[in-house]
Amino acid sequence: MDGTEDPGTGGSGGTGGTSWEQLAPGVARRRLPHLDVTIGLVVGADAVLVVDTGSTLREGAELRAQVAALTGRDVTHIALTHGHFDHVLGTAAFPGAEIYAHRALGGHLRSAGDALRACAVEHGTDPEEAAQAAEALAAVALPTRPVAGETVIDLGERLVRLVLPGTGHTAHDLVVVVPGTTASDPTVVFCGDLVEESGEPQAGDDAVPDRWPGTLDTLLALGGETGRYVPGHGAVVDARFVRAQRDALAERFATGS
Repeated sequence: MDGTEDPGTGGSGGTGGTSWEQLAPGVARRRLPHLDVTIGLVVGADAVLVVDTGSTLREGAELRAQVAALTGRDVTHIALTHGHFDHVLGTAAFPGAEIYAHRALGGHLRSAGDALRACAVEHGTDPEEAAQAAEALAAVALPTRPVAGETVIDLGERLVRLVLPGTGHTAHDLVVVVPGTTASDPTVVFCGDLVEESGEPQAGDDAVPDRWPGTLDTLLALGGETGRYVPGHGAVVDARFVRAQRDALAERFATGS
């Protein structure tokens, strides 16, 4: 996939298919059928980055094969937005890739392995696949490239910023900011589950509710008013949507609900 080629395989990237939705030159995403999880793709002249890896090794392997077919290259870099099963359990299907994540993610995953598998099964992942993926993930030293604050990756004529904007959905959220290569290209922000479009943002036991609205303020500063914000689940949104979700979260958590 170069800067002018449509990365899709048959559409604009709705749920349930195998199509990739082009967001900007060299930047795309796919919505997986299972749980409508977003997978991001950023292609540079020298390297290829994938954002999140899906719920199983099968999903991860499928993604790896699709990226190879689209770009003619293997995935060289992975960025994990947070440690929930639907975003990390496909990681071991990308051997040799450098894995970037919040510096605290490795410790979290080591302590939460059984819970990760159980949560995957609870949300409809095949039990055998969930167990296989959790075991494979435990064998991977995560992250190979811990992020503390901000890390900039040069993919070759394409810079990507990996930023810790603050806590919210989890205590180890990371976002991927892809500036445009020309003045007319939008900045694309892969938000992980700090932003959700296909449902209300999920706040589990590992969420940090009182910090979440402020973290979205930081997210808006990173992407700006013209940015394209890619939720962890759902359709791509704009700054106005993120601001409205920030206000809704502030009201929701202020009432203790």
